[in-house]
Amino acid sequence: MQDGFIKVGVCSPDLQVADTVFNMEKMLEKAEQMSGQGAKIVVFPELSLSGYTCGDLFLQDALLAGALDALQLFTNETEKLDTLFFTGLPMLHQGRLFNVVAAVFHGRVLGLVPKSHIPMYSEFYEGRHFAPAPDGNTRHKLPFQEEDVCFGTRQLFVCADMPALSVAVEICEDLWVPVPPSSYHAMAGATVIVNASASDEATGKAAYRRELVKGQSARTVAGYLYADAGRGESTTDLVYAAHNMIVENGTVLAESRPFEQEDKITELDVGKLAAERRRMTSFLVYEAPEQYGYERHVFSFTDVVRTEWSRSFEKTPFVPATKNHREERCNEILNMQAAGLVKRLRHTGCTCAVIGLSGGLDSTLALLVTVRAFDQLGLERSGIICVTMPCFGTTDRTYENAVNLAGILGTGLREISVEQAVRQHFQDIGHDIDVHDITYENGQARERTQILMDIANKEGGLVIGTGDMSELALGWATYNGDHMSMYGVNCSVPKTLVRYLVQYYADTFDEDCHDADSDALRRVLQDVLDTPVSPELLPPKDGKIAQKTEDIVGPYELHDFFLYYVLRFGFMPSKVFRMAVYAFEGVYDAGTIYKWLETFYHRFFRQQFKRSCIPDGPKVGSVALSPRGDLRMPSDASDALWKADLQKIRLT
Repeated sequence: MQDGFIKVGVCSPDLQVADTVFNMEKMLEKAEQMSGQGAKIVVFPELSLSGYTCGDLFLQDALLAGALDALQLFTNETEKLDTLFFTGLPMLHQGRLFNVVAAVFHGRVLGLVPKSHIPMYSEFYEGRHFAPAPDGNTRHKLPFQEEDVCFGTRQLFVCADMPALSVAVEICEDLWVPVPPSSYHAMAGATVIVNASASDEATGKAAYRRELVKGQSARTVAGYLYADAGRGESTTDLVYAAHNMIVENGTVLAESRPFEQEDKITELDVGKLAAERRRMTSFLVYEAPEQYGYERHVFSFTDVVRTEWSRSFEKTPFVPATKNHREERCNEILNMQAAGLVKRLRHTGCTCAVIGLSGGLDSTLALLVTVRAFDQLGLERSGIICVTMPCFGTTDRTYENAVNLAGILGTGLREISVEQAVRQHFQDIGHDIDVHDITYENGQARERTQILMDIANKEGGLVIGTGDMSELALGWATYNGDHMSMYGVNCSVPKTLVRYLVQYYADTFDEDCHDADSDALRRVLQDVLDTPVSPELLPPKDGKIAQKTEDIVGPYELHDFFLYYVLRFGFMPSKVFRMAVYAFEGVYDAGTIYKWLETFYHRFFRQQFKRSCIPDGPKVGSVALSPRGDLRMPSDASDALWKADLQKIRLT
């Protein structure tokens, strides 16, 4: 349960209709098995002790008594299991019959939750047997438990060991109504919703059910545990597929294949859910759930251990894992970048754009976006002035790629060497040109920016910024050099995604190539992708790039991983470290990850002053660094607390 994670399970045991002893024994086998695997919450299907398809047998005393006896046995037999169980049964309460889920923990029933919405349409006739949940909570006396038990829908099962873990219950049809009970439960503080269900199968229903669960999980910013009835239910008229799911804020973490009777167990990141709710000011939360009729049941696990992970974390959280989703995302982002620039060009009346084209990834993407914007506006591409500005570190490879790229895309191109101007500048300020320090590097960057700005003034155009979000996060930009532009199209695109955007364009650009040689453009783009990332501010060695950015600041795939979880969820450094070690196993060792995580925090805090005055640019994802939008951070904030947590990592 370390770092906000808790292992949970959903399960569909073998079942015999109306045989409560058999059902209890099978449920107990699954309970011991899943608890033994570390599951702290386990959910069984609707009416799992009796079976959902008992029909009029629900009106028989023998079945009701048998279900109650089975609940007692299950409660007693799971006393030593350190797991919170949710199981279903028919139960008489105040003279009426209810479809109930019992919360069982350490040999006690903590609460009884009746079903709110009783379906009476199509194949459903639950109203023939069951009453809908009463308004408000009442008390219920179980014959095998000394204290009365809360009976009602408004109950929260709150973990004392993990305050962010608060569990609530809804049952099957409750999810399918316009405003499910879980919506209110989430506002009362529930971060995990369990649904004991017996949803019969029909063609296409599994896909609809999945979207329903995903949508409610996302809407409530909650973990959603859906346990479905399966093998053993009566097939007189219907079949049941055991479609079990574990979903976290709209993302399916685990899902069984219908009719395969698969149990699922994985980890929910409750800390992540709490962090997401914390940042959403529109997420309505009851200040005092008790005023809305809620009763809290506080429980504590006996064995609070570190949750071992079976789930995965993507190495590139900004980039979709599957090819289809990745291509869809890339096209969407290119359109968003272009749309932002289109608006700025229209507003200013500019028909000219100026880009410093280095032959590297970022400036290539900026040019591709600008070409798309000009095409959408019906402007001639010759109005795009690409400027290549060779100096001490420029290699033939990047120079030729820049020249070829502009030529194939039909844009303007100007070559302006800045070497003489930089030499004069060094002479003016008394800098030794043989000293290759920060002055040597930044002097070139600022001279280039001056040229771009002055050309834009001369031609009545806009300087298009090329820097990406990863560089902004690390402060890897020359202040008032490449840090500055008139509109930064890449400002919220991380470096890992820049690469995929250029690759996507290379794979799909034919319609943008006009009469030019499409094969030639594809070759240029591929070579840009293969070129090491570098500012090219130090002289080359043997004609090749001598200064590789990732050797200096660290691998961008690590920094983008850090950036996502630090900015999106505010995780502690120790949690980010643990997740990175797990995600990049076999790629980077723990020492390497620690080194670059330390670098990330050090640079992130000390370079905020650069981000406080960055140009406008479009937000395209859930993380952005604009001082006017997503990141309102003081430029002189201390990083002492983050360093202290990093120190704990080192000590362990």
